[in-house]
Amino acid sequence: MALLHRATLRPTKLDLLAAWLPDQQWFTGPVGASGTLTGGEVVSRGAYRFDDPAGEVGIETMLVGTADGPVHQVPLTYRAAPLDGAEDWLVGTTEHSVLGPRWVYDGCGDPIYVTALAHAILTGAGQAEQYFEVDGRREVREPTVTVVVDGVGVAEVPAIGAVRRVVDEDRTVLDTEAVELVVVRRPGTGSDGSAGAVLAGSWDGQPTTVPLAYATLR
Repeated sequence: MALLHRATLRPTKLDLLAAWLPDQQWFTGPVGASGTLTGGEVVSRGAYRFDDPAGEVGIETMLVGTADGPVHQVPLTYRAAPLDGAEDWLVGTTEHSVLGPRWVYDGCGDPIYVTALAHAILTGAGQAEQYFEVDGRREVREPTVTVVVDGVGVAEVPAIGAVRRVVDEDRTVLDTEAVELVVVRRPGTGSDGSAGAVLAGSWDGQPTTVPLAYATLR
């Protein structure tokens, strides 16, 4: 379960991504000579969340793009303090009107996201249900991405262990002691040749289900 706040962020998540995306080698879009996005702002096509059992780290995967470009998948984690050793994965910092300062990371460099992704795929759990708390009551937030899992369906995921290697190219490969994970950075643009249990999704503008991530037990 993901409990959300009705809050404002300054800068917004899309503002952070507009500055960060052009530096990612897997990004395809209208980047100008200055290295900034052109031809329209970054827009959200949908998002889905996983749950951190400890309740400390927010985990949201955004599907974003420019008006005329392909959709890009960006897993994000939101933390109350910097993550040691993850400077290369920092998207930026923002001020949350309820929670205060938040450090925003590309989840592929955050062990909490890696563990959550493995659990979501290998157990078949998929995405977390989302709720707002309003006047002491919880209101369901309808998902903007429909996520399905086809794969292993194990009762208990083995300890993931440390991330030993990350290959961040057109797809991002996360190599851990117990599982190999693949995050599809431009879902719906064609086959990426991956195998294993599959997390797939559809959203407004993408009516057919396409692979989002894969997991293979070692």
